[in-house]
Amino acid sequence: MSSLSLRPEDWLPHRAPFLLLDEMIEIVPGERATARWTLGPDEPFFAGHFPGRPITPGVLLLESIAQCGAVAVLADSRYSRKLPLFAGVEKARFRKSVLPGDTVTLECEMLRLSARGGTGRGRALLNGVLAVQAEIMFVVVDSE
Repeated sequence: MSSLSLRPEDWLPHRAPFLLLDEMIEIVPGERATARWTLGPDEPFFAGHFPGRPITPGVLLLESIAQCGAVAVLADSRYSRKLPLFAGVEKARFRKSVLPGDTVTLECEMLRLSARGGTGRGRALLNGVLAVQAEIMFVVVDSE
């Protein structure tokens, strides 16, 4: 693990404002990844979701879990020059609101990987407390 970059932008094609990971904490290629995302008070979506009571949209939390899982996939040499694309979500549960200034710890474990795609189980934690959980599905395509 020590030789793997912990910078999400070294793994993902996403860039601001849609790169939803600040740092990788752990990467086990093809198996799992853990990341952090700190939500600043001036995130553009807070202005409209909701005025006077800003809450991180659930779909962005699901996307951040998927981005964390994508790093685990892309760190596996079998998927170099590939791009995992979000294909579905099941069993999503939102248990705690994520607010401006919160730091979310994201975890995603691969349940199944094949040449064409796979599934993962992920969660977002706020101070160790479960905020979001879901199973994600993805397809793998050529990135070039």
